[in-house]
Amino acid sequence: MTVPAEERPAHPFRGVTLWHLFWLSVLLYQPVFDGNAPLLQWVGLVVIVALFLPIYLLAQVRPAVRRRAPLLITVLAVLSMLINAGAAILLVFAAAFVGELESRRNTLRWLALYSVLIAGFGLWSLQQSSLWALLSYIPCLVLVWALGMITFEHSEQDRVDRMHNAQVEHLATLSERERIARDLHDLLGQTLTGIVVRSQLAQRLARVDVEAGIGEMALVEQAARAALTEVRATVSGWRQVDLDEEITVASDALAAAGVQIAVQRDPDLVLTPMAETALGLALREGVTNVVRHAHASRCTLTLRRVGDDVVLEVTDDGVGGGTGEGNGLRGMRERIGALGGDVQRLATAGTALTVAVPATVAT
Repeated sequence: MTVPAEERPAHPFRGVTLWHLFWLSVLLYQPVFDGNAPLLQWVGLVVIVALFLPIYLLAQVRPAVRRRAPLLITVLAVLSMLINAGAAILLVFAAAFVGELESRRNTLRWLALYSVLIAGFGLWSLQQSSLWALLSYIPCLVLVWALGMITFEHSEQDRVDRMHNAQVEHLATLSERERIARDLHDLLGQTLTGIVVRSQLAQRLARVDVEAGIGEMALVEQAARAALTEVRATVSGWRQVDLDEEITVASDALAAAGVQIAVQRDPDLVLTPMAETALGLALREGVTNVVRHAHASRCTLTLRRVGDDVVLEVTDDGVGGGTGEGNGLRGMRERIGALGGDVQRLATAGTALTVAVPATVAT
């Protein structure tokens, strides 16, 4: 039975750069130019290649072998240069691994060592009257530094890029966590407050009007189910707030708390989804604070265009006062600020919350 291509295991050496092995042709200089014991020269060449290839290929696919590749290839190169001058090219391969794996200081140390080894064997070749061997040593001396430093610079840039990507990912994760925390605060604040208020109302009604109490508990159930849906949408990042629905929910929450509500909304004002979400959540936070802290009897919600801004106002006739700025207001400032808007809160005789978003963004 033929195994489908997508189910076949990937070849272990797929993607391995093999054209670099072309440089092993330098090993041919010795048997071609040295007429002394040609058969032995060719046998030595085959042995060197047979020992080098497994190290090189395994280093491409196995990190443990890759980390040891510089040392293994260096030892093989030193032993091989005793019988073949072209084996100096193995130090070029070792330099490439060093540049990829080591720090700048260690890379320079390794490359200096390779230079000493190549120069030493080059001088030894001159004493042996093997002038042609310089064709192997001189290019390798240059390539060791060129390839070693080029590989180091590329690897260093890769490390910088990976670090930068990790930082970006970390910041994106933090930003998403802050978004979820901010949205959950805004979402659950009003909803849970409304559930508490309606539950208290249902308890009072149950003593005098059972049917009315049951009706209130049904509204509590609806609110809880709606909150669960919104929590899921918030976590997934696909939540879209409808401002008109928020006004309706806010009116119900205020009415349940015994607060009279007056709504003034410009019917011709059409908002962008981003601005509608931001203003809807700001409305939710403002109404939640009225229900929880204001002890107000009347609240006014206003949405209109004022000059170059779209302005949302939530005012009440409650106790006011200079209460500290909580997470909800801080989150509101961050969300509105991201749109280029501004949030002002004045707490004297009652509280007035004013949220302004540039009309160029909001409409």
